[in-house]
Amino acid sequence: MKRFVEGEDRRQTTLLPDCLDDYVAPDNPVRIVEAFVDELDLAALGFAGVAPEATGRPAYHPATLLKIYIYGYLNRVPSSRRLERETQRNLELIWLTGRLMPDFKTIADFRRDNGPAIRAVCAQFIGLCRKLNLFTRAVVALDGSKFKAVNNRDKNFTVAKVAKRIEQVEAGIARYLTALDRADRQGGEETEARTTRLKEKIKGLRRSMQSLKEMQQQVEAAPDQQISLTDPDARSMATSGKGTGIVGYNVQMAVEAEHHLIVAHEVTNVGNDRTQLLAMGQQARDVMPCEELIVLADRGYYNGDEVLACEGTGVLPYVPKTQTSGNTNKGLFTGRDFVYDAEHDRYTCPAGQHLTKGKVRSDRRDNIDHYRNLTACPTCALKPRCTPDKHKRVKRWQHEDVLDRMQARLERMPEAMSIRRQTVEHPFGTIKAWMGSTHFLMKTLEKVKTEMSLHVLAYNLKRMINILGAGPLLRALAV
Repeated sequence: MKRFVEGEDRRQTTLLPDCLDDYVAPDNPVRIVEAFVDELDLAALGFAGVAPEATGRPAYHPATLLKIYIYGYLNRVPSSRRLERETQRNLELIWLTGRLMPDFKTIADFRRDNGPAIRAVCAQFIGLCRKLNLFTRAVVALDGSKFKAVNNRDKNFTVAKVAKRIEQVEAGIARYLTALDRADRQGGEETEARTTRLKEKIKGLRRSMQSLKEMQQQVEAAPDQQISLTDPDARSMATSGKGTGIVGYNVQMAVEAEHHLIVAHEVTNVGNDRTQLLAMGQQARDVMPCEELIVLADRGYYNGDEVLACEGTGVLPYVPKTQTSGNTNKGLFTGRDFVYDAEHDRYTCPAGQHLTKGKVRSDRRDNIDHYRNLTACPTCALKPRCTPDKHKRVKRWQHEDVLDRMQARLERMPEAMSIRRQTVEHPFGTIKAWMGSTHFLMKTLEKVKTEMSLHVLAYNLKRMINILGAGPLLRALAV
C-alpha cells in the first residue's frame, strides 16, 4: 500500500502508552461539558446520591451521569441504551467519564429520578448566559409547537373517536351478518368453512364493541373527556395541516431576539396557546435584565384577559388581533370600519353617524358594552352593506383600551412579526431535526418536562459555542 497514508500497526507496542487526554483537543466541546458540570453545586440543585452511602456497593457520582446525558443530547444520542454503547467505544465519552461505563438502566434511572434537578441545571445555564451579558436586547419571541408523545393515535380516545369506532364496528357486524345469511342459503362444504370464519369474525367484533362501550363510559367520565392508554398525560392536539393531528404535548418557548438563546420554556398538555402569554412572559421577564420586556407572539396567543393581566408586570405584549368575523366574506363592513372616539366614548360608522353606548340591562353580568344608533340606522343608505338586523350594534369590551394600546404598538413596529418568526421558529426546527421523526422517550408530563429541558440545555450550549467559541467559553467557565 505505497503512496497512501498508512495507519499504525495494531500489534506494535509503545514504550510510553498514550495519555487519554491526548485524544481530546483543547477546544473540544466535551471539555465545556466537563467544566460546566464541575462548577455546579449538585447537592443544592437537588440531585440524589451526591453524598455517598457508608455501606454497600459504591454508586456512580451524579456528575458523571449528568455529563453523559448532556453529551448525549448535544450529539443527538438521547437513548440510554445507545449511551451505554457510546461509553464503551466513544473516545470523547471515555475521556469525559474516565473510562466509566454505566449500564443503560443506571443511566435511565438517573434521568427518571432527578427531573427537578435536571430542569434546575437548564435554568443554571441560562443564568450563566445572563452573567456573560448575552441578554442585552429586551425583546423575546414566544411560540408553541406540538411534539409527539410515546402514545400512538390508536391508543388515544375521545368522545368523537369512540363514537366513530363504534359506528365502524356496527357496520362491520352488519356486513358480516349479511354475508353469513347469504352463506347459509348456499350450502356446501366450502360454505360451511366460510360460515365458521364469519362467525369468528362476528364474535371478535362483538368483543371489540364491548370494549368500546366500556371505553366510552370511561371517556365520558374523564375530566377533559379524553384518555390515553400508553402515556396518560398525552393529549390529542390539532396541527396546522388538515388531518395531521398528533397525540403529544405543547412545548412553549421564549427566545431572545439577539442571539436566539432559549430563555424560558414550558411543556403543557393543553392544545392551544391562549392562556400562555402571561406565564411565559413572566418567566422570560425574570431572566432578562430589564425593567420592561417586549414579548412578540402570533395570533394564537391573542386573549384579552391575558393581555390585561400583563399590565403593570413588566411584560409588554405584541400580539396581532385575531379576525374572527365573517362579514368580509359576506360583503359587509367589519369592526375596523367603525372608528372609536375615546374622548366622547362613541363609534363613528362608515356613513359618518355616531353610535353611542346603550343602557346596561339590570340582568346582564358580562363586561361588554353595546353601541348603536337607533335613529340613523333604519334610513341609512349603507345599511345593506352594514347589517341584516334592524340596527347595527358594535360590542366593546370594557378593557378594550388595553388591546387598542397593543395594536398601536404593533403599528409602530411593523417588523415585529418578522422578528418573531425568524427568532423563535429556528430553535423548534433545530430541536425537532435533532430528535428526528420520533417522539419523546419518556412518559407523563413531569418526565417529558425533564427530557425537554435536556434538549433546551443542549441547544443553548451549542448556540453559546457558536457565539463565543469553545476556547473563550471554557475560559469564561473557569473564572
